[in-house]
Amino acid sequence: MITKLICTITYIVFSLLIFMASNFWILKEVVGYAGVFILFFLIINCFPTLSLPATKHLRTCAKGNALLIEFLGSSALSIILFILGFTNQLPIDNIFAAPKLWIINTILSIILEAIVFWNGMLRIFFSSKQLGIKLRITALICGLIPVVHLVVLLHMIKIVSLEISIENQKILTDKKRQPLQICATKYPILMVHGVFFRDFQYFNYWGRIPTALETNGARIFYGNHQSAASIEDSAHEISERILNIVSETGCDKVNIIAHSKGGLDCRYALHIPGIAEHVATLTTVNTPHRGCEFADYLLTKVPQSEQQTIAATYNAALKKLGDPNPDFLSAVKNLTSSFCQEFNKNVSNVPDVIYQSIGTKLNKASGGRFPLNFTYHLAKYFDGPNDGLVGEKSFPWGDDFQMLTVNGPRGISHGDMIDLNRENIPEFDVREFYVQLIANLKQRGF
Repeated sequence: MITKLICTITYIVFSLLIFMASNFWILKEVVGYAGVFILFFLIINCFPTLSLPATKHLRTCAKGNALLIEFLGSSALSIILFILGFTNQLPIDNIFAAPKLWIINTILSIILEAIVFWNGMLRIFFSSKQLGIKLRITALICGLIPVVHLVVLLHMIKIVSLEISIENQKILTDKKRQPLQICATKYPILMVHGVFFRDFQYFNYWGRIPTALETNGARIFYGNHQSAASIEDSAHEISERILNIVSETGCDKVNIIAHSKGGLDCRYALHIPGIAEHVATLTTVNTPHRGCEFADYLLTKVPQSEQQTIAATYNAALKKLGDPNPDFLSAVKNLTSSFCQEFNKNVSNVPDVIYQSIGTKLNKASGGRFPLNFTYHLAKYFDGPNDGLVGEKSFPWGDDFQMLTVNGPRGISHGDMIDLNRENIPEFDVREFYVQLIANLKQRGF
């Protein structure tokens, strides 16, 4: 990828050429014939940047982003030209003496600048994966509001620029280390989802993480258990999955990465006869090992009739999606601190399995997407610092514990740890975190 300096020079030169083309009707009176700039205009709209990222969608992003930057530059130059014209600073008659000339130029300038703008905007709208629905809607609403639309446009350019840089660098990094296969562990990886989500049919629970792991040599399997059930029932589903993987692959053991309630499910599964011998490591991610006190509170405050109605609605919906026997209420009750207190007394660590855990926290509520920005306040009141659902004190389990956050107001949420929103978080690359996590398992012989 070309250097930032060359990119900057390209933006400046192309902005100037677009400006010349957009105002050729006036400029031909100043510098003579300027129609050649229309040719440059057409070429730039097709090839607005010399930057060539590694994938087609990133190249589309880069072209769209470049056009928007060049639109801002050429528009600023056009405004300066009109000011000079109105103040009689150009070597032609005052605007009031040549109104037809300026009217025609204005119409042409608006049309040509609009072509550049929409060419760029449509490209990033349909190729960027980081803009998000909210920002896209904001851009549509604010498009006709003076000044505000410029602020939104600059924000969009910043986000897409970071996306291009981050994603392209990841591709180059993975390509460079691909021969090393740093995630090719001795035992395959079993990724176990948390409550109220699925990892098969209709939903990708782990976002971009599995692709990053597989690119670096990991063998990935999924729990394939239903979205909501008691810990005991989920554990039996997971234990069957482990036995199936061992039987199909002859791998003898698996390394488990379990998120949220999945960590509790897997701890229980290790106590089912014949399972622990097929598990090398269990890494729990944002798992409420000591439960959530706000869950106890909600179950005491929400009337039983409403609980049953919510549960029935959820269970009916998930049965239609393929869950054989979803049990909303059992899943919720198994996440209370009162349940987990008894659970931990009866479900201890089994010998010869390495247990380790990871937790994160939001630095403020708005750091999380809905509904975590709402539940953050409940969790903070009852459980203290939290990830939007689970309190910090509930995360640690096993021989090694990592607590993650980032500087600034955002933090890392419960959903961020499974790449729920496919968002590139400043200072924290969730995909690379898992790559290094699995690479460490490989280095330790697992």
